[in-house]
Amino acid sequence: MSGKPPRNLSVKGALVCVILLVMPVRSLAAPHSSRHSQTSTLPANPQVRGALDWLAANISWVNGVQARLTAIPAPPFQEVARAAAVKPLLAEAGLSVEIDKAGNVIGELRGVNEKEIIIVAAHLDTVFPAGTDVKVHREGTRMSAPGISDNGAGLAALLALARAMHSAHLKPQRTVLFVADVGEEGEGNLRGMRALVEAYRARLKAVVVLDGSGTDHVTTKALASRRLEALITGPGGHSWSDFGMPNPINALVRGSVRFINTKVPATPRTTFNIGQMEGGTSVNSVPHEARLKVDIRSESEDELARLEAALRESIAAGVRDEMESARDRSKGKLEWKVELLGSRPGGELKADSALLAALRAADDFVGNQSRVERSSTDANIPLSLGIDAIAIGAGGSGGGAHSLQEWYDSAGRELGLKRALLTVLGISGITEEKSR
Repeated sequence: MSGKPPRNLSVKGALVCVILLVMPVRSLAAPHSSRHSQTSTLPANPQVRGALDWLAANISWVNGVQARLTAIPAPPFQEVARAAAVKPLLAEAGLSVEIDKAGNVIGELRGVNEKEIIIVAAHLDTVFPAGTDVKVHREGTRMSAPGISDNGAGLAALLALARAMHSAHLKPQRTVLFVADVGEEGEGNLRGMRALVEAYRARLKAVVVLDGSGTDHVTTKALASRRLEALITGPGGHSWSDFGMPNPINALVRGSVRFINTKVPATPRTTFNIGQMEGGTSVNSVPHEARLKVDIRSESEDELARLEAALRESIAAGVRDEMESARDRSKGKLEWKVELLGSRPGGELKADSALLAALRAADDFVGNQSRVERSSTDANIPLSLGIDAIAIGAGGSGGGAHSLQEWYDSAGRELGLKRALLTVLGISGITEEKSR
């Protein structure tokens, strides 16, 4: 039967359509806009302004702390002395401080909500071995020393943020842990951050990593990597009387040449690096062992697996070629193995995360623009587990990272410190100061 529907049914149908159209938009848009508005209004808070003013007025103090801590050697697995120097500095910022079993220095600023935690972290260790001269040379705003930027800049910023919040009597909504952590560099395998995430995972809402200098980037994507060691052993002997016996170093060189000829794609970006080779006891001895250490990185887990397999195949081929070339095999043969020294997992921050919104709001306030990038940092661990995390520079500029010529220039540091502070407060929230 044809005809128009009753008017009241037509109105009801229209209302239902409107409701259905509006509901998903409201449910998705409201939380994000609310977070952004709360973060963008932070600088209007008198206490936040006080903390920002403290940073602006104490740049020389921050520079001094950076120089002092950088001058304390902190090779991989030997961060104890530097940790001991950081502990009282965190305590002076009004924090409850402890050093955990891993060696991390943890300063707690309790929030109204103690069931939710934000970690702000900067790693203690450097890539430089014991005995490296880490004396800091200063000329104007420029400082130079191994580790001055990575991660002297991050450690100084960590302490500056804690001091600024303490000076302004800021009380966060969520508990904030200021952590100087161990094991970020070399073969540390992110052991400090692994321990932190394991201990606080049930309550951990976000991690902000302060690593190096600069404000032009924010790491939201974790670059996966593996560190491997190849070891070749043999009987060893005298360079003259035992000439022609299988030589582990020869085999290692043969295998290394094969490996470095491995093709890697530009996309997904993939790299490898032979960082260390060692072996032998003297120039006139056939060595009894030789080893190398390799770092492989890729945006693809499949490429990592392919490169690791290529290394194993290359070392096996190098041993085989050396054995076939040996004149005298009667005194023994070569043995080989490739072992995993460490593995850093990948991960990625969601584009609509509250943490990234807080960072963007901070950028807006200080007039900064930053690009999203992929890198290997302490943020790898939380990101791999689905926990919001970013790594950012602490301001200023630097160069020569991981070299003896490393340098840092504090010009522009204030912007970086303010950016970091507002990001942390944006994700931790603050409690309004009660009138006295």
